Amino acid sequence: MGRSIAVLVALLAAAGCTVQPSGGDGGRRSPVHIDLPGHRTATATAGAGRSDGKTSGGRASGGGGSTAPDPVVLWSRGDTGRDVRELQARLRQVEWLYDGPTGTYDDLTEQAVAGFQGKRGLPRTGETDRVTWQRLLRMTREPGHWELYLMGGQPAGPPDPRCLTGRVLCVDKTSRTLRWMIDGRTVSTMSVRFGSQYTPTREGVFQVYWKSRHHVSTLYDSPMPYAMFFSGGQAVHFSYDFAARGYAGGSHGCVNVRDETAIAALYAQVRNGDKVVVHR
Repeated sequence: MGRSIAVLVALLAAAGCTVQPSGGDGGRRSPVHIDLPGHRTATATAGAGRSDGKTSGGRASGGGGSTAPDPVVLWSRGDTGRDVRELQARLRQVEWLYDGPTGTYDDLTEQAVAGFQGKRGLPRTGETDRVTWQRLLRMTREPGHWELYLMGGQPAGPPDPRCLTGRVLCVDKTSRTLRWMIDGRTVSTMSVRFGSQYTPTREGVFQVYWKSRHHVSTLYDSPMPYAMFFSGGQAVHFSYDFAARGYAGGSHGCVNVRDETAIAALYAQVRNGDKVVVHR
């Protein structure tokens, strides 16, 4: 019998298999590759322990029977890139995200993913694991270029030539960005949105003619903090609606900014008489 076992072990070794000693796994597991159609291949370790006490078996170690998050995390807070843009665009399609896509996995994206997970009985981690991603893929369609890059703004393009001299608020309707420029140097850049189809933001060269820190619109009875007026009732100002809903909404012609910290700093620097260029 002992001779037969020895021969069997030798045959298995020759075939490329390994016999593990009873009661152990040899200290390492073979990687498992998970192929997601059209996306990167995620690599996990089968059965490997996690620092949070979970295992890939789908249950928390230590009992309780609660379902653990999928161990293969595709994207999480701080990640950037085209894949994150697609995630954000698909979350917009199912109305869990109104901001972006920005290409950065920020706090709003994390909250949207957690909400999507909770609604479908998945662990509310806020991280996009393969189970969450596959569920989202089944509920959405492939986003086009507009959904990926234009709905949520994109990196600022080259400044208009009219922005290269003096002190200028250079507003680009194509990339949905505002550059604050002094003598051709970009001091700061921020995302903006514009008027709707029926109340468009005017294009051209203007000047800041009035600043109003705590302005409230008399026409629409809505707050316009840090307002810098440049054309009639149109101004660059902070928008609570833009901060909350992103590009799902629009202004009545003003240039909305959603980053209150950024526009507060901008408001402190801009003077009456500074140039405003609104272009495509």
